[in-house]
Amino acid sequence: MCRELGCKNIRYILGRHEIEDFRNTDLVIKNPGVRPDSPFLQAAKRIETDISLFLNESPARLFAVTGTKGKSSTAAALHWILNNERIAGKAFLGGNITVSPLSFIDELGANDDVVLELSSFQLGDLKNRKKNDESPLLKPAASVLTAIMPDHLDRYASMEEYIDDKRNIYRGQDRNCVTIAGDDSWGKSFRSETKARPVVYTDYPLAEGQSGGWLEDGRGFARFLEFGFSEEIAEIVPEHILVEGEHQKKNLLAAALAAYSLGVNSEKIRNALTTFRGIEHRIELFHEANNVRFYNDSAATIPEAAASCIEALCSTGASLVLVTGGTDKNLDFSALVKSAEKAKAVILLAGSGSEKLKILLGEADISFSGPFDDLDKAVSAAVEKAASIRTAAGSAIVALSPGCASFGMFLNEFDRGRKWKESVCRLS
Repeated sequence: MCRELGCKNIRYILGRHEIEDFRNTDLVIKNPGVRPDSPFLQAAKRIETDISLFLNESPARLFAVTGTKGKSSTAAALHWILNNERIAGKAFLGGNITVSPLSFIDELGANDDVVLELSSFQLGDLKNRKKNDESPLLKPAASVLTAIMPDHLDRYASMEEYIDDKRNIYRGQDRNCVTIAGDDSWGKSFRSETKARPVVYTDYPLAEGQSGGWLEDGRGFARFLEFGFSEEIAEIVPEHILVEGEHQKKNLLAAALAAYSLGVNSEKIRNALTTFRGIEHRIELFHEANNVRFYNDSAATIPEAAASCIEALCSTGASLVLVTGGTDKNLDFSALVKSAEKAKAVILLAGSGSEKLKILLGEADISFSGPFDDLDKAVSAAVEKAASIRTAAGSAIVALSPGCASFGMFLNEFDRGRKWKESVCRLS
């Protein structure tokens, strides 16, 4: 590539940083995982990220999604909706979902839409950033905030500090934009603070005269009393969807509201969501053998997410073998342990989080196997457990839903999920 571009005099520094390289360069491109107080970044003249470089140049309409859990599913569903039966242009998906938006920036035009999933780290890097014309660098036409839960408290000093980075998703918006957030205390604070038009979404019917979206009898509805809409109630999420779990239906509702609030027809939204299959690593059904279904929920990196997976899969009536655990992020595992009581067997992967789980599971009188520091051994144990409960109970499910970070045994949660699937398909 460098030869094609005519690059010369390239100097590689591998395996270490040298402070002079940061002092003497015109531009440093930062990975979002690098802490902003890094002495190397402190020495830099100008710091950018792939997101900031993209936002400076993109001509497309922007949708942005953040949250603790559900943001990837919501962003993917929104992208699916926007690409369904499209008349002009195309929708693109990038950001924290592992696709850099710089990979498609040369394809973008004014008729296109971009959906960015943004983590708290990525949003923190964009705080108070402006374009050359002094307009906000991040100004989504619609911003969506999904479920907020404790996370990354190994990096942030408090929940308030963590949430402050999340708030950057709407700080550049105005009344021509829309901010969509839930009905919990965090969502209420987001909607009261934003300068955009606030839209609530919830899992129970809204009061008369209130605008927003809600779930009722398995379907999702919207009623907007402003924005030029009629006061009619529109069905935007169908009863029958292809992804597991009530929490996923709420994610689809948030995505549908973002599209609907910017003029996408409710029927087109419903039609799109009937064919949305979810995304990799989120309660992903990927294999079935000997009347056992295998799921990959590696993106469940906090205990509450793993608990939601357990509840969703146990509600199917099948017996569950849960594979969980990993690296701790200084989080409370009580939600995971409470839901784990519904599993027929629990298998732990090695890590600091599993050391905490061992104690809590023992206190709750929940038996477990492991922790295993070898994935193949964990998979073999899960397959053996599933065969025994399948004989007794009919059908069985084996699910990886760690509730922990992946570092130690794996590079990241995506590496963990891919290796889990490979091992299961080989050993089951």
